[in-house]
Amino acid sequence: MATRGSRSEKVKRIFQQFDINRDGGLNREEMAALVVAVNPRVKFSDEQINAILDEVFRTYGEFIDGEKGLTYDGLLRTYDDGAGDVDRDFDALGLELKPEAVGPGGASEEVASTSSIAEERVIEPHKKLRTAAWAASPNHGIVFDDTWKLVDDLDSSIVKLRTKGKDGKLKNDNSDMFSDPGWSRELGPSTDSSEKKVFWEESSHDYAVFLKELGALRSRADGARSREEAFDGHMALGRVLYDYHMYKEALVCFKRACELQPTDVRPHFRAGNCLYVLAKHGEAKGEFLQALEAAETGGNQWAYLLPQIHVNLGIALEGEGMVLSACEHYREAAILCPTHYRALKLLGSALFGVGEFKAAVKALEEAIYMKNDYADAHCDLASALHAMGDDDNAIKEFQKAIDLKPGHVDALYNLGGLYMDMGRYQRASEMYTRVLAVWPNHWKAQLNKAVSLLGAGETEEAKKALKEALKMTNRVELHDAVAHLKQLQKRRLKGNGNGNGEESFIIVEPSKFKTVGERTMLRPDLANALDIRTFQKVTRLNRCDVDLIKKQINESDVPVSYSGSGLPEKSMRKAALEVILRKLLSFLKPETFVGAVKAINQKILSMLDESESGRVDLGLFFAVIAPLCGGTPDRRKRVAYDALLWRPVNEEGSTQIKRSDAQRYIKLLRAIYIPSQGVSEMLEIHGEADASLVTLTEFITMFDDQDWGFGIMSTLLKLETGDRNRHGRHICATCRYPIIGSRFKEIKSHFSLCSQCYSEGKVPPTCKLEEYRFKEYASEAEAVKDKCLWFGLHSKNPSGQTSGPSAAVPS
Repeated sequence: MATRGSRSEKVKRIFQQFDINRDGGLNREEMAALVVAVNPRVKFSDEQINAILDEVFRTYGEFIDGEKGLTYDGLLRTYDDGAGDVDRDFDALGLELKPEAVGPGGASEEVASTSSIAEERVIEPHKKLRTAAWAASPNHGIVFDDTWKLVDDLDSSIVKLRTKGKDGKLKNDNSDMFSDPGWSRELGPSTDSSEKKVFWEESSHDYAVFLKELGALRSRADGARSREEAFDGHMALGRVLYDYHMYKEALVCFKRACELQPTDVRPHFRAGNCLYVLAKHGEAKGEFLQALEAAETGGNQWAYLLPQIHVNLGIALEGEGMVLSACEHYREAAILCPTHYRALKLLGSALFGVGEFKAAVKALEEAIYMKNDYADAHCDLASALHAMGDDDNAIKEFQKAIDLKPGHVDALYNLGGLYMDMGRYQRASEMYTRVLAVWPNHWKAQLNKAVSLLGAGETEEAKKALKEALKMTNRVELHDAVAHLKQLQKRRLKGNGNGNGEESFIIVEPSKFKTVGERTMLRPDLANALDIRTFQKVTRLNRCDVDLIKKQINESDVPVSYSGSGLPEKSMRKAALEVILRKLLSFLKPETFVGAVKAINQKILSMLDESESGRVDLGLFFAVIAPLCGGTPDRRKRVAYDALLWRPVNEEGSTQIKRSDAQRYIKLLRAIYIPSQGVSEMLEIHGEADASLVTLTEFITMFDDQDWGFGIMSTLLKLETGDRNRHGRHICATCRYPIIGSRFKEIKSHFSLCSQCYSEGKVPPTCKLEEYRFKEYASEAEAVKDKCLWFGLHSKNPSGQTSGPSAAVPS
C-alpha cells in the first residue's frame, strides 16, 4: 500500500500525463483519455464515456476550474474517495516516480489494470448501459457478474411497466420552485427532468405483476453463492429501484442488505435516504445514526462518506423539527469537508431558522463564495439580512436568487414580505402576484396580496383578493380580516382615517390613562404581559404541564461542570437541551416546534449563554420556563423553586436555596420577560454574595413582589384565561378589528379599545380628552351584568324618584 506521500506523487504524475495543454486542469477530452488508458481491456462506447464523465464532473463539481476542468486536488479526491487503486493505475500506465514531468503517451496496453474511474469489466456491445453511472464505479457499484444480470432483468421489467402507461407526472407539483431542502444528490429525486415527477399506480394489475417479478429477482439475489454476492445483488437492485422512484421497494432491498452485512455503512445510508423521501424522518434518523456509527468504527474505509452521512442525518433531524441538533451535524460535515458548500448552506439556513442571524449570514456567504450561482443560498442569505435590518442588501440577494431561478417561490414570497415591512405595498403585491402565478392555491400569498393592496389604497382590489383567499381556506383570521375591511369602508364613508394620509388614532402618554375599578389592568403591565403572552403562544409552553419539568428534574442525570466564573452548574449543549424540549413539547408538529425553539433560543438561551459557549445551565433554564407552563400558579412557583434547589450552586440535600441565587434568578426572570426593566437590574447583582437561605414561602413572597419580583404573573394569568373571549360586535375604535380578549371602555366618550391598542395608548383622534378613564370587561356577559346593575340603580321607584346614588356613572 502506498504511503500518502508517494500516493500523492503518483496521482500528480498521472495528472501531468493527461494534462496535455498544461493548464492545470483535465477537461472532458483529457479525462476521457485517462479513463480509456487505465482500462485497456474495456471497450467503451461514446455513451458510456459521457455517462462516466458526467458523473465525475457532477460529483466533484467543487474541484472543477471553469473550462480547465478537474484540478489535481480533484483527481486526488477521486482516489481518496476509493474510486480506484493508485498503485495499479500508476503501474498500468507504465509511469515511474521521477521529479521531471512526463509527456503524453507511454501507457502499456499489455498490463492488466483496475480502473480508477470505471469498473474494469468488458461490457458486451449490445448492453446500452441503461443503469446509472454508479453501476460502473468500484466504490459504489457492482462487484459480481451475476449482479449485472439481476440489474439488467430488473431494468427490463421496469421499462416494460413504464411502456404500459402506469406512470406519469404529478399535477401542480412545484417542488422545483422552492428552496432546495439540501439533501445530497443521492437522497432526493433525480435531477433529470424526465425522471423527476414519476409516480406509480401501485394498485394496478401491471404493478402487481411487476412486484411478483421483483420478488423473483430478490430470491435470486438471496440464492447467490456467497453472502457477499447476495449483498451485492440487493444493493444493486435497491439502487435501480431508487433511481426509478420506487422507494418502498428499494427500502426492502437495502434493509435486506443491512441484514447481510450489518457493519457496512452503505445499506444503512441508502435505507435512510429512502425513509426520508417516504417522510419517515424518525426511522431515517435511526438508519443514518447506524451508518455514522459504522463509518466511525470502520476506519478510513468510509471516510469519503462521513460528511454526507452528517449532512443527511442533519436533514432528517430537521424533518423532525430538531434544528439545533441538525446544526451540529452540518458543522461536522463542513469541518470534515471544508469545500462542502451544501453543508454550509444548510448550516446557514438552520441557524437562520433558530434565530442566530449573524452566524447564518457568515455560513451562507461562505457557501455562495464557493458556489456563486446557488439560488437557494442567496434566498436564505437575503432573509437573514432582512432579519438583521439590512434591507438594501437583502433586496439585492433576493433579486439574485430570482434571476438565477425566476420561479423561485420562497424568494418571491419573502421579497414580498420585505417590501411590506418597508411600506412599499405596490411592489409587495407584484411579488405575491408572481407567487400565485407559480402556485395558484397559495392562500398566504393571496392573503398578503390583499393586505398589500389595502396598504396601497386599492380597497376594492384588496376585497377581491381577500375573497379569493377565503375560498382557499376558511380560517377565522380571514373572517376577521373581512370584517376589518368592512369597518374601514364605513370609516372612509364617514371621513375618518381612510388610509390616504388621515390618522386613524393618536397616541396618548401613559400618565393620562386612568383605571376604574381594581380589576382593570394598568397600561404598562398589560403591555409587558401581552409580550409574554405572545411568547407563550409561539412556544406553546402554556400547554406543557409544569409537572413534566419536575419529572425531567428527577430523571435527568447531568454531570456537574464549571462555568467561566468558576461556579458549579449542570450544563449541557443547546442541541441536547433541544431533545429535552422535544419531550416537553411532544404534542407539537415539527414545523411548529421549530418556531418554538427559535423563540426560546432568541429570548432565553441567548441570555443564559451570554459567553456564546453553546452550553446552558439546565436548572436555571427549567426555573425560567416554569412560570409560563401549564398548571396552577402555586405549582409553577414550586417547580421553579425545585429547579433552583436542584442546581449544584445550592447545597446538595438541602431543602432551602441561597438568597443570592433566588435574587439572581428573579432578576434574570425580569431581564428575559420584562427587558425594559430587567436589564439594568441585572447589572446590579454582580458581587452580591448573601449566603443566607430562603424557604419556599419566602421565595414566593420575593417572586410575587409587584415592584421587584415577577408580580406581572397575575396579569399574565388573566390573559391566559380570557384572551380568546369575543365581545359580540364590538370593534376597536382605533384598529377597527373585532375585539378579542379584554375590552377597555372609556367611560366618558364610550369608545372601546382592544388590549393591544390600550397597551400602546392609542385613542381615536376625534376623542381628545385631558384624561382618559377606562374600565375593563373580560367578557360580554360581564359588561351586560354591569349595565343591568347600572340600570337597576337608576330605575324609578313608585314614588317617581330615581333610586340609587345620584353620583352613579354609567359604564
